[in-house]
Amino acid sequence: MTFTDDTAYALRGAAGLANTLPGDGADRLTTVEALDAFVAAWRWTGSRTHDDTEVQQVRALRPTIRRLWTADEATVVEQVNRLLEQAAAVPRLVNHDGWGWHLHATPPEAPLATRMAVEAAMALVDVVRAGALDRLGQCAADDCDNLVVDLSRNRSRRYCESGCGNRAAVAAYRARRRSR
Repeated sequence: MTFTDDTAYALRGAAGLANTLPGDGADRLTTVEALDAFVAAWRWTGSRTHDDTEVQQVRALRPTIRRLWTADEATVVEQVNRLLEQAAAVPRLVNHDGWGWHLHATPPEAPLATRMAVEAAMALVDVVRAGALDRLGQCAADDCDNLVVDLSRNRSRRYCESGCGNRAAVAAYRARRRSR
């Protein structure tokens, strides 16, 4: 199953947002500047307030996304519906910034955290409809709890984008060398 580009990007962005607070407690989203960098990196559009309230609203969204990533289907459906209802989401086709036609379900002046929540919810709608919740998970590295989106053809992605896969491969290689 391949998802549309905007769905795949929204899933990776939602995981990226949740991963700004990894299990080691090193929060990477504590300032307006850090949020600005995150928003720029993930190409979020729409209005911004650029203040501490906005940072706190976005930070508060992370646990919700993390729970969605690891929940069963019934819970995901319930939570996605709740997010869409709370935002009074009304899907509309838009075409901006070279993305071609895609869906937005909030107006550009909605708060950033609301737009992020609805974007994640809309992407999860596609995941649920495709019966592909198994494509969402946590990094297989013992010392990492980052979220992972497996968009590979053979459903083989096990590690996050923080280098855990490389570290695991090097550790396995060294273990094989020691055992010889």
